Amino acid sequence: MATTQGDTRVGTAPPASIQLPGIVLGVGMGGFVDGILLHQLLQWHHMLSSTNQDRIGVKYYNPHTVSGLEMNTLWDGVFHTVCWLAVLLGLAVLYSRVTHDRLRVWTSRVLWGWMLVGWGLFNLVEGVLDHHVLGIHHVYAGEGQVWWDIGFLVLGALLVAGGYLLQRSGRPFAPGAPADRHEGRHG
Repeated sequence: MATTQGDTRVGTAPPASIQLPGIVLGVGMGGFVDGILLHQLLQWHHMLSSTNQDRIGVKYYNPHTVSGLEMNTLWDGVFHTVCWLAVLLGLAVLYSRVTHDRLRVWTSRVLWGWMLVGWGLFNLVEGVLDHHVLGIHHVYAGEGQVWWDIGFLVLGALLVAGGYLLQRSGRPFAPGAPADRHEGRHG
């Protein structure tokens, strides 16, 4: 039998958090920003556009040739598919955890803060792996590319810090509780 101690119930599990779905949504959305803005609109790079200088021996597909652009576009599509799956997963987990006031969650600083954290984590992981460790592409290849790559990492760190601060400033959100029963920080 659950007993109460202060404002919390002893012997019951804490309510599910919106931290995980927020981060997963942020990873997917951050990937979409990268893919749509840098790969498609600005065309600064594609998934394999620097494999002529990579560190793992991937065949070079020159993005300035038709066949090279086709292969790079294919891998951009694989990347976008992973982003899409992350967004679907984040939405599914969020939907399963938020059982009341589902509309209210979208105005929550807590959710948007965790999404910014996820976007920043995407930048940090993708930037370190693809730009620095594997070297398969760079933010903007050519002279000064290391500074573009470092800037991408700095942006990621700022997104993580800003998102963390934003979610901390939000009203506590207990996903399973009705609007009038928000006791303590559960987000």
